[in-house]
Amino acid sequence: MNAPSGKSYSSSVSIKNIMKPKVDGEEKIDLRSMPMLEYAMDDFRMAWRRFAHLLKEKGEKTFYNALIKRDPIQKANDQFLMEVDNQVQVDTIRIQMSELLGYLRSELKNYNIDIELAITNNPEEEIKFQTGKDRFAALARKNPNLHTLKKTFNLDIEF
Repeated sequence: MNAPSGKSYSSSVSIKNIMKPKVDGEEKIDLRSMPMLEYAMDDFRMAWRRFAHLLKEKGEKTFYNALIKRDPIQKANDQFLMEVDNQVQVDTIRIQMSELLGYLRSELKNYNIDIELAITNNPEEEIKFQTGKDRFAALARKNPNLHTLKKTFNLDIEF
């Protein structure tokens, strides 16, 4: 048997280390050494939607709705713009942006991908409806007779 050394070894997390300010360059990954494979825009959109559905399963509806409402806009090769409706969405998404970037970068094997957030100037443009109720409301604005049909035939909108 070994004699006690008086040293304790622990694999627990130290609050003191967590609270200590990070030094520049600490825990940063050098993205230049990571893969930079080319990808098709369709592959990007599919990865985008897969991530959105993962968020939906986790119950993060604000981020999910923002991702599926509009497709990302490609500004340059690996630079994209994500338009959202308001500052609340910007604040919510900014917190989780690293998770989105990490997912897209690993799925597409291109660590040069970057996404910028911006509030849209025209929030009604390019809306993708999330529910049957949204779709019905939009169609009823164009044709008010739909409300009459709904009441006459006692129709229920699938939610």
